[in-house]
Formats: sequence, C-alpha cells, structure tokens
Amino acid sequence: MKKVIETGHAKNVANLGKLIEYVDSYGATYNPSRTALTVANLKVLETDTKNALDEVIDKLALYDDAVNQRHQAFAELKPRATRIMAALKASGTSVELLDDAKGFNRKIQGQRAAKPPLPSDPNSPPPSTVSVSQQSYDQLIQHLKGLIAILKTEPNYAPNEDELKLSNLDTYVADLLDKNNKVAIAIAAISNARIDRDKMLYTKTTGLVDIAQAVKLYVKSIFGSKSSQYGDVSNLPFKHIKP
Repeated sequence: MKKVIETGHAKNVANLGKLIEYVDSYGATYNPSRTALTVANLKVLETDTKNALDEVIDKLALYDDAVNQRHQAFAELKPRATRIMAALKASGTSVELLDDAKGFNRKIQGQRAAKPPLPSDPNSPPPSTVSVSQQSYDQLIQHLKGLIAILKTEPNYAPNEDELKLSNLDTYVADLLDKNNKVAIAIAAISNARIDRDKMLYTKTTGLVDIAQAVKLYVKSIFGSKSSQYGDVSNLPFKHIKP
C-alpha cells in the first residue's frame, strides 16, 4: 500500500500553534468579530486537528501490523503446499488425481504448466502472453481451497503430520482469510481517518488552512500590511495538500 507523506499536514498544524502564540500575545487588541478566529476557538481547532493526525498515525500502525501478520501467514503457504504434494504422492493416489492436485500447486507456486512457445523467427518479437501467476492473496486462498478439496476425495490421504492433516488445513485457510480480511479493514480505516483529517484541515472556509489565512488577514487589518505583527504571521505557511 502506498503511504502518503504525512509531514505536510503536521506542518500546517504546527504552524497553527505558532499563529496562536502570536495572536494570543496581542491581548485585547486581537478581538475578531468572527468567532472561529478567536483565540479560544483556534486552540480547540489545534487540539482537534492534532487528534486527527494522531488517528491517522494510529491507523497506519494497525495497518502495518496487519500486513506483517498476513505476510508471515502466507509465507508458509508455498512450502506447505510442496509438503502436501509429497504426502499425496506417497499415499499411492491415482495419476489422474495427482495431476489435478498439481494444477492447483502450480498456481500456488506461481508456475506455468508449460513454457510459452518460442517464435520460429529469432528476429520476430516474442508472442504476447497473459500472466498466469495468479498470486494475489485472494487467489492464493482459492488455490489452496481447490487443493484441499481434491485431498478430501482421496481416502488414502491421511498424514500423521499436524500441518498436513485436513482438519488443520481447513483451520489454516480460515486463518489466511482472517488475516487477509484484517488488512482490508485496516486499509478502510486509514482511508476514513485521512478523510476526516482532510476535512478538518482543508474544508473551504471552515478548515484549518482557510481559518489560518483569515487570521492573517485580520492581523493585517489591525496593524497594517507594513507592521511587524503582520510580518510575523504572514511568514507562516499554510498549504492545501492534495490527498
């Protein structure tokens, strides 16, 4: 999952804190008629936007953990499938059933059933081929389910090794499904947290950036464009950051 750099959003919030320090130092002179620009409401906005940034960070941490757990679970799939095939072959199963199982194992391993044909003319471009790796997490789970379904039709497949037993393979599939689903849930949570953050920072008129720009204009109206007060606040950058 591509992560959006969060530093720009944090910079906007940090600069709001600096802006608040400046206008708070003006005392009673800073007395805007617009309630959203008052020091009290600016401080509430600062707290709320900080919390929104923290929420994104927390959701990113949960996503990273979910991805790591999924990776660890799926790392076992290919070697376990190899062991399954060895156990199935050792069980004395039929050639036909073994061939069916090999088809699913090839998909799990990301292998082709046969190499694509070479062009007869060495100077001609290679033929276009469709990818058959089918290595997405969802597809890998389906391949394993297909392999297990074949194993269940072979009465001689009864290994003593726990990792290869049918009951434990069903449990393994359930675990893969759960870990894959948790990643999807984590992605949705990050998206929602970012939407909430962006609303608070970038909504027209009421978002942090537009409020900060309005504060600058109010300071300009109080002290004038040539004043040191306006010079201080005008140098604080607030930028709209595209999602």
